[in-house]
Amino acid sequence: MQSFLELFPLLAFLAAYFVDGLYTATAVLMGAMLLLLVVDYVRTKRIPPMHALSAVLVLVFGTATLLLQDERFIKWKPTAFFWLASLAFLGSFWIGKRTLVERLLGAALGEQQSHVPQALWRRLNGLWVAFYAALGAANLAVAFTASNDTWVYFKVFGLTAVTFAFIIAQFVWLSRRVRVAT
Repeated sequence: MQSFLELFPLLAFLAAYFVDGLYTATAVLMGAMLLLLVVDYVRTKRIPPMHALSAVLVLVFGTATLLLQDERFIKWKPTAFFWLASLAFLGSFWIGKRTLVERLLGAALGEQQSHVPQALWRRLNGLWVAFYAALGAANLAVAFTASNDTWVYFKVFGLTAVTFAFIIAQFVWLSRRVRVAT
């Protein structure tokens, strides 16, 4: 259910885009993000930081898009999100006892997390820095050189699929490394 909740704003954006264009889709995305925050809070009594960041960016860039009637703003939103995430991963090299990737993937590994060398966590964290920086750049390239339809498909399906594939590949690779180390 959590996966559907996280994809709901994106799917609502896609449906609204094909019904009535990018401006309507932007307004629907803004409403869907606010609804996601409410559902998060009702279900868990907290709002995940990534949802909060994404919602703030959607509201800021979405408002600029609608008020100025300029679609470029909403097209910048994924890039801003990815680059901020990249900076967060980068900053985690120096802030806190564990890197951000160790905090995210380590929880999924459970007790086996302690068998992963710190150098490996740092290398994986660096990959996430580069990955999110590259996704931001790719979004800009598609957003400002392709049609709106192409960008919407890329945003909804391409960026989502690449992100899931990256996370799964990292988790599988890390799980194999942990088994070898234990």
